[in-house]
Amino acid sequence: MIINGAQILIECLKREGVEVMFGYPGGQVLPLFDKIYDSDIRFILTRHEQGAAHAADGYARATGKPGVCISTSGPGATNLVTGIATAYMDSIPMIAISGQVKTTLIGNDAFQEADVTGITRPITKHNYLVKDAKDVARIVREAFHIATTGRPGPVLIDLPSDVQLQETEFIWPEEVNIRSYKPTYFGHPGQIKKAVKLITQAKKPILYIGGGVITSGAHAELRELAEKIQAPVTWTLMGIGAFPATHKLSLGMLGMHGTAYANHSIMDSDLIIAVGSRFDDRVTGRLDAFAPNAKVIHIDIDPSSISKNVNVDIPIVGDAKNVLGQILEEIKKVPDTASWLKAVAELKRKHPLRYYEKEKIAPQYVVEQIDEITRGEAIITTEVGQNQMWAAQWYKYMHPRSFISSGGLGTMGFGFPAAMGAKLGCPEKIVIDIAGDGSIQMNIQELATCVCNKIHVKVAILNNSYLGMVRQWQELFYKKRYSQVCITSPDFVKLAESYGAVGIRITKKEEVRPAIEKALATDNVVFMDFHIEPEENVFPMVPAGEAINRLIVGGLA
Repeated sequence: MIINGAQILIECLKREGVEVMFGYPGGQVLPLFDKIYDSDIRFILTRHEQGAAHAADGYARATGKPGVCISTSGPGATNLVTGIATAYMDSIPMIAISGQVKTTLIGNDAFQEADVTGITRPITKHNYLVKDAKDVARIVREAFHIATTGRPGPVLIDLPSDVQLQETEFIWPEEVNIRSYKPTYFGHPGQIKKAVKLITQAKKPILYIGGGVITSGAHAELRELAEKIQAPVTWTLMGIGAFPATHKLSLGMLGMHGTAYANHSIMDSDLIIAVGSRFDDRVTGRLDAFAPNAKVIHIDIDPSSISKNVNVDIPIVGDAKNVLGQILEEIKKVPDTASWLKAVAELKRKHPLRYYEKEKIAPQYVVEQIDEITRGEAIITTEVGQNQMWAAQWYKYMHPRSFISSGGLGTMGFGFPAAMGAKLGCPEKIVIDIAGDGSIQMNIQELATCVCNKIHVKVAILNNSYLGMVRQWQELFYKKRYSQVCITSPDFVKLAESYGAVGIRITKKEEVRPAIEKALATDNVVFMDFHIEPEENVFPMVPAGEAINRLIVGGLA
């Protein structure tokens, strides 16, 4: 079959099981969009390329399948960069396809030319500049394989316009064999035995889990191990949902804005079993003071993540689901953790997660009400900042892939388009973006995308007229010198209505629950504008550079 490069690309996407794509057209992808016109893959025209990248990311996080986004060359491709970097930092499988100027013009500063492979090299798992149509099928096949195996991540394919038009024979590669890329999926048996020995000897073990547990689909094995050895479980922001928040062994999130009892517990532990997490700075705080008496078992599919930040005693390279299965098979004797669990229970009693009611609506109360009404069964996306932390702290997540947030990069403007992608991937689910009045405006143009495509997500705007997290730091560490954090927001109700969506303004506590119930019953996109306490802070909080058991709680050290 002789077809052109654009047709080959579309045919490959179909064979890879792609059901939906996000993007924006332009001059250097006209041949591709001409073939998209005839394709049965659903195409979602976003209103900005960054929105397309975040939507593809949200789709991937919600479904576990790779998301796909498309842009033209130059500014279209560079507008994808923030979304690609967001996916890279959080190990999300994504295929970004950018148009490029003709191969004969590359390097000549042609109109709308940008070296997108050079620009994205540090923020992609791999990228390709296609120079011949005969390579398109192989490259697409490899791109999906690389994006979805090992430690997942985004792969970029830069496709010049003349390659899109070039005709060649379509040959589908049935197998992918990249000699230099062979991820390890099972733990070394010797390391498994050493880990089991440490576990059986431990008096104060703790499971510290991250997004790798969700990526691997290892939540059932994780729960089985926790219950078998009776070890408490704490998680990173990316690990939310991997272990039920209401389980008796649950400690909630740890780190800078984690629960005080999770932070104290990990500092007191004698064994940390780290699964699919990378000991980032928001978790460890001051490295030289982190868990001083604990041995560390670190399970990760990416060998470069092990001992990068914290020296470990037993490294195990492999897929979390497989390695946990190996450990469960090997364990014959379980540790006695009765005294440890009593100590942890006392920490929970002594350091509860709490907030105080003030004159205006407490943002924590809003999140609690969303949790109660949805019974923990919704998909929650977030923007970044205070809204993100309140969503992480106060909603009780019961399932993996139910919390979707930008962790590593901390990208404001992520939550709304990510909610759009998540809703398309899981149309049967309630999808709610918990947002701030600052970050929601960064990709608010996607209201048009949602309304036009009947993607009925709900948005809870925690409106405090500040860039809240920056203001909090300025209050606590810069003598309340509020430099460029006071913002004047639009009338979100009128703005939503102008796009054809529904807006609800909430200014009193007694209006919170009825507003959420009304939003969920409304067959449309809904903006809920909650006017919250302006100077409410996120607590607990570990100041930068401090040990994670040196917390500020409710304004008091």
